[in-house]
Amino acid sequence: MPRNHLKRFADLKNLPNVFLGLEETKSFNAAKYFGNSNPITLELACGKGEYTVELAKSFPNRNFIGIDRKGNRLWIGAQSCPDLDLKNAAFFRLDVELIGDVFNENSINEIWITFPDPYPKRKQAKKRLTSPQYLKMYKRILKAGGLIHLKTDNEVLLESTVRSIEGENMRIIKQINNLYEKPAPDEILLIRTQYEKNFLESNIEIKYLCFTA
Repeated sequence: MPRNHLKRFADLKNLPNVFLGLEETKSFNAAKYFGNSNPITLELACGKGEYTVELAKSFPNRNFIGIDRKGNRLWIGAQSCPDLDLKNAAFFRLDVELIGDVFNENSINEIWITFPDPYPKRKQAKKRLTSPQYLKMYKRILKAGGLIHLKTDNEVLLESTVRSIEGENMRIIKQINNLYEKPAPDEILLIRTQYEKNFLESNIEIKYLCFTA
């Protein structure tokens, strides 16, 4: 493992906005940590936490939690928050499949899933973060009317997500098959992760879905 990766893993233990593993995250008290009862948004498989950080900057009256199992990437977003004086962002090093054990029913206001692994092969379909088993979990932890946002470059993931939404009797609020074909309806959709920047440089279309239970 590269030396900088080892340093980042060590740093994670000392960053006050990072919570590691199931034990720490299950004991996380949002009201105590954030000092308020503001709405909570999750960014799942957040990678470097670009969306978590940018959303936290844009909405100081909301709280944001970025979740990813790879600490090396998580460190990038987490360590940037003190310099930005962002007190409304936290990060969990945790497998997304465990969030149902961490968050209570009807406790989350919104979920962002930005460029997750599409697992394009049919035999991998259950691993997709928008497969039925995951949607069931999101429905349980989301408050009534809570929104789920998906950004992806992958047509297979988009189509399978639409099928899963229909199968779970959820409702599509907005679908955009080429986000940059014309001006986006909301500046929040123009936050660009490194993956998105790479895709755009390669002239790959970005797709967006917003849906709810």
